[in-house]
Parts: sequence; structure tokens; C-alpha cells
Amino acid sequence: MKMTPPSITTDHFPPAPLMSGAEEDSANPLRWPFQFFVRTVSTGSSMVMTGYPEESVKSVLAKIAWVTGMPLRELRVIYKGKQLQLEKTLMESGIENDSNLNIVGHLRSGLYPAASRPIDYVLSLLAHVFTSNKRSACAALKTVKVLTMRHFSLPGFVELYAASNAPTMLASIYHSSRDADSGQLAASCIINFMSCVSTKNWQGGSIGAVMEFCKQLRKFGHGDRDYLYLSCRNTLGHLLNTIGVSHDSGSVKNRVSLRDVFSFVPELVDSLLVSLDYSKRCGDTILSITRPSPAEVSDLIIFLAPFRNAIILQKQYLGGFVSGDDEKCRVEKDDDQLLEEEVDYLRLVFVRLLSKMDECFHVMAECLAGKQSGGRGFVLNYSWSEYLRILKDLYDTSKVFDGAEEMFWTVLRFHKNMLSALVVGFVKRGGDHRWVLDNKSVTNFECRRHLALILFPAVDEDFDMLHEMLIDRSQVLAESFEYIGRAKPESLRSGLFMEFKNEKATGPGVLREWFVLVCREIFDSRHALFVSCPNDCRRFYPNPASKVHPRHLEYFRFAGRVIALALLERVQVGVVFDRVFFVQLAGIRVILEDIRDADPCLYRSCKQILGMDADFIDSDALGLTFVRELEELGCREVVDLCPDGKNVVLNSQNREHYVDLLIQHYFVTSISEQVANFAQGLADILSSSKLQQFFQCLELEDLDWMLYGSENTISIEDWKAHTVYKGYKESDCQISWFWEIVGRMSAQQRRVLLLFWTSVKYLPVEGFRGLSSPLSICRTAEPSNRLPSSHTCFHRLFLPEYSSISVMEDHFGVITQEHIASSFGLS
Repeated sequence: MKMTPPSITTDHFPPAPLMSGAEEDSANPLRWPFQFFVRTVSTGSSMVMTGYPEESVKSVLAKIAWVTGMPLRELRVIYKGKQLQLEKTLMESGIENDSNLNIVGHLRSGLYPAASRPIDYVLSLLAHVFTSNKRSACAALKTVKVLTMRHFSLPGFVELYAASNAPTMLASIYHSSRDADSGQLAASCIINFMSCVSTKNWQGGSIGAVMEFCKQLRKFGHGDRDYLYLSCRNTLGHLLNTIGVSHDSGSVKNRVSLRDVFSFVPELVDSLLVSLDYSKRCGDTILSITRPSPAEVSDLIIFLAPFRNAIILQKQYLGGFVSGDDEKCRVEKDDDQLLEEEVDYLRLVFVRLLSKMDECFHVMAECLAGKQSGGRGFVLNYSWSEYLRILKDLYDTSKVFDGAEEMFWTVLRFHKNMLSALVVGFVKRGGDHRWVLDNKSVTNFECRRHLALILFPAVDEDFDMLHEMLIDRSQVLAESFEYIGRAKPESLRSGLFMEFKNEKATGPGVLREWFVLVCREIFDSRHALFVSCPNDCRRFYPNPASKVHPRHLEYFRFAGRVIALALLERVQVGVVFDRVFFVQLAGIRVILEDIRDADPCLYRSCKQILGMDADFIDSDALGLTFVRELEELGCREVVDLCPDGKNVVLNSQNREHYVDLLIQHYFVTSISEQVANFAQGLADILSSSKLQQFFQCLELEDLDWMLYGSENTISIEDWKAHTVYKGYKESDCQISWFWEIVGRMSAQQRRVLLLFWTSVKYLPVEGFRGLSSPLSICRTAEPSNRLPSSHTCFHRLFLPEYSSISVMEDHFGVITQEHIASSFGLS
């Protein structure tokens, strides 16, 4: 890279050697001075110098020695890959106006004297390649490779290497070598350098050299069609993404230019757009889609990040441009302000990529619709996971430009189901795609549920690690508390093995039944742990008076563990939380609208106070002060809502504060210990760091569906669509009779039959599609006087070959009685 500091005139140098009278003739064109650029290894910068055609090379070196302070005897001049002879003139050496000279030497008096000698030797060998025969050139290149590997970790080596002409010379040899062997050896030297950058962990000073290789290979070669260039660009991207800010401010090349980084963006954008373009149709049918590779997506993201962050920092009026949120790689800008055309180009990249993603989502929807309708289409292809990475980068870029965020969310809102399918299909534990939750309107329930559940640890599949429980049905709450409440959290995260005393059934079906039974006990009003909402008996929040139970806080922690385990096992337990409970678990402040269901009377009273005429309130007609009358366990108590609250009169100015304090005392202060212990129980399974994140992923309705399931009437058609037959055919009379009988059942009988068949009391919100496996009706050799039986773990109903519909209906009339349905399930 050329740098053009102020020209250095002869006033800065010692007097030039005396010239003859002929030389002093101003009419002689040889006396006309010209300028040339001199690049010095010790600083990595260039100087603009003036000289005369008949001036000797040694005279030029004398001037440079005067400026740099380096001994003249250590300097060498390299021009077009050749070392110039000191006694020859500039004209004899072929130097012309605006030529580029490289000054190298041992530099024992420079910053890196130890590294200067091998660099000098490397440059001499590379210069030798241009003029020597094939054998000698190959030997020189092999020596260059060995020297690089041997001295790479030497302090200053990579800095001097970057500042020298070595990258240019190797790139030139690779692309214009007279024989293939020399070209391949030059490529080997470059690959070897990139390998050293990666393996020797010498990254800080390497970025300049890698940048030089990329620039020179692109200049000499065929850009992104050259494997060597792509390899070097990939290494550069790796450095931009991983290295720390240089702590060696004196290094020759410890930073890269923002303009240099951005110069790679257009080719990366074009390549990605081509890969995102779909092709090959036959009429309206899509035959194939060209999908982007992970490397293409990664490279563009990495090279865009420094430029995007530079714009953000410039908007914030900060000095210096930094790549990455944690200052991974310092990037210098070339001018005081970013060039307007480059900022405009980034805006254009955003629009083009967003438009292309819109097209991709349309094609994706067509493919999935074709698959679902039985046509020729695609299921989710793993390559589509790259769409999420592209969208994340577009999301980051949208924050740079005015109006871009709304444009971004508008596109995703239109493709909400496709985006959600990608998240559910490809986002795994450890991945961070919570950015989609910045605007929950672009997600559906399945997407939000997935992002919440992957915060839980993975369940260990090792059967020997399961936490075993043997529970007496008559003592479900007490014995479950002993098994769950006193267990170490890590043992619970390994999974549960459940068995009821004096029963043979085991497995997932029995575990699902236990979850429903223990939650019914936990939230039973007899135990005073939770209070149900007046208008919705399914909805609960902690009971302020729960301290009547001597170990109530331990039980709240136990309850938190049970709910977390039920969520982890995806079991619908038939209870839901009230909003005042939900928002506190999410770390959100309770407001008036949150208490609507928990205490309708208090809600209406507060609304009336806030809506009353100001003069009426100020007249003290209500006679209210900042206190709350509290009655617990037959005792009446007056509690101040603020310091000296009994003397603070309610008026129009402080009524909003009064309402807020009243709500906080009713629903926060009074149950803070209960909420904290319940949250700790959840955190025992989930982890404290992810607890609020879990609840912030969800809307209250989402958690309702996860804990309670579907409230819809069971659909017979949905039931039939997700049932398979083993030993029977759909056309068999027994199957026809079965569905006819189910069709005549009441809603309650159908739920009991479903419980008997699967141990699922509450269907998932998706209906039968949400079950862990399809239901199956299996032919059994049992005589027709036997009742049907089931394997609830595998959702199997064993149906004897009954002789008539009336016999079958009588038998199903027995098992659809709720008090006996659970006793027929097997493992």
C-alpha cells in the first residue's frame, strides 16, 4: 500500500556529490528531477523522494540513511525483485518517475534487529528466483519456506515480512512463473505462511502480512476463482474474527485499513447472492435450489462486521473504529469520515440481501407446501440453516440505518411460519438466536417454546443415571417431596424413573401420570400453598398466608422443581400461572393491569381511584391514607405502605403512587419469599442465569399452553388422522365400530379414554400432532370377554377382536370410568 507523506527534499539531506559542469547545465534534460516512492522495512511506511537520473544508487541510500538513522552499510535497494548495484545510476538501474523502491537490510539498529537478517535473506532468495534457472529457483523457494517456518515466531518477523516486498514477490512468482514447479512452490510458501498463522498462534502481527497476500493475489490473479486467494481470504477473515487488539503499538503492521477490509465485501456479496438464487424449475415445480455454503455466509458476516461497527461508533461520536463488540480487531479508517459511497453500498447490500431472503422464504414455502400436499417438494434442508445466520447479520445491519429495522421486521412478519420452522428445525442448545424475540410478532408459539426449552440442559439417556422414585398413590405429595425436594439438582437433570407401589406399570406413561397427580396436590387449596383466581380456577399464584404450612418455603422450592421437570419432559399438568406470578418470575415489575384476574375487586377499586375527579379526591372524601389493613390467621394488622404512611393522605397528586404501592404490597412484598423459593426450584433444573431469559422468551399464553395444553374439544378427525393400525386394517369392522363408539362418547369419556390409552390427560396445544409418537390400535389374541389394555409409554391400545359393536361398547363403557382408567395401563 502506498503512503504519501510530505515530500522529502534535498534540504533534509547532506550535500549531494559534486557534479561536472555539463551536469550543471539546466538545459540538459537529465538534470530534471523526478520523484519515486521508497518503502522501508523498519517502519512499514513509504517516503516520497526526489532524485536525478544520473544520481547513483549509493547516493539515494545515503539520503535514506540520513533520514532513518540506520547505517548505510546495512541498507539494500530492491527494485522489481532485483537488488540494485550501488555504483550504478538511477537511469542505468531502470528507475523511472513514480517508481517504487524497497529498502531492506539487516536493520540491526532497528526495532527488530534479530528478525531483520532472515527477512533480508528471504528477500534476496526471492529476488534470485526472478533471474535464475528452474533448479536454482526451486531451491531458493524451498529455502524460503524453511526460513519462514524456522523464524516465524521470532519477535518482529511477521511485521517485517508484511512490510517487506515478500508477499508481492511470492504472489508474482505464483501467477507469472516461467515453470509450474516454481509456481507450485510459491503457492506452498504462501500456504505454509497461512498455516503458521493458524498453528503458531502468532496472530496479532500476522494480519498485515495476510492482508498483503490477499491484495497481491487478487491483483495478480483471478480473484475468487483462485483457490490460493480464497484460502488467504479465509485466513484473513479468521484473524478479523478472533484476534485481540494489538498491544504492541510500535509494530510495523498491527492494524488494517477499514477500506482494505471493505474492499472484499462486493465480491463476497455477489457470491452469496448467486448461491441464494434458486434455479431449475419444471413448470410450477421446483426441482432444485442452490444453497449457500457455511463458508460463504461466514466470510461475508466477518468482513461486514468491522464496517458496520465503524458506522455505529461514528454515529455515537466515538474516536477510532473497532471490529466486534469486544474490540476483537482494531481497524483504522483512512479518512476523518467514512466515505459516503461505502455507507451507501452497505445500505444497498442490506436491501439486496433482505430482498433475496424474501424470495428464498417464498421458495421454501412452496417446497414445504409441495411436500405436504404429496407433490414433488422438499422437507427442511439442513443448508437452509444458513438462512438464520444471514438474517442475524441483517438484523445487526438494520440497526445502522433509519427505517431499516421496520423493513426487516415487515419481511419476517410476512414469513413468520417459515422463520419459526427454521428456528425449531435448526436452533440447538448453545446457539443464540434470541434476536428473533426482539419482535415476538415474527414468531409463533412453537418457535418461542423451542427457544425457551433449549435453555434446559439435555436429559442424559443413560438408564443407570435416572433418579428413581417409588411412590404410594395415597401419599403422592409427601413422598414426592422427599424424592424431589431433597435430591441434588444434578441427579434430577439426568431424568426420572417412576413406579407406583404395588403396581407393575413403569416407563414414560407412568411418569406422565405422576406429574399430573403431584401437581394436582401441590396446587390443591387444602395445602394453602397457592391461591386460585376467582374467575379461573385453573390459574394460580402463591398464597400470602402459606406460612400456615411450617415448611412452606421448602415446598415452594419443591414445586418449582416439579414444574421445571414437567416442562423439561413436555408434560401438560393441567395448571397455569396467573399474570402476577408470571411477571415476577420474568423479573418484570407488577402493574395494575397484571392483577385483573388475581383480584378483580382490588383491580376495580384501583381503577376507580385513578378515574375519580381530582377535586373529589383532594376533598379527602375517601378518607384514605398510605396504609393497608391486613388480616391473617384471624389477626388484623395495619401496615404502612411507605414511611409514616398513616399520616400521608391520598390526593390527586399521589394517587398513582398509592395504587402502585398497594399493588406491590398485595402481590409482591407479601409473597416475595414464596416466589423466590419457587424460582430457586426452577433454577435448580434450569440454572439461575437462564431463569429470567426463559420467561422472557414466552408470553403468558405460551406458558399456559405448555403447562395446560389444549382446551379445545377433542377432534375425532384429528384423532383418526394420527392413529395407525397393527394387525388391523382401517377397513376392518372392529376399527369402524371403534370410531363409531368414540363418536358417541361424551367429551369427558373421550378424555378418560385418551388417558387410559396414553396417560395424557391434557393434549398438547397442537392436538394429536404434538404427541411424542402416533397412537396405534393393535390386534390382540385376548378373548372377546377381556377388556382392552394399553401400553401408555408407546401409545398402544390393545383391542381384542370383539364379535359385535355392542360388546365392544360395553367394554369401553367400563374403561372410560375415570376412577378405573389408570389401573389398566401397562409399561
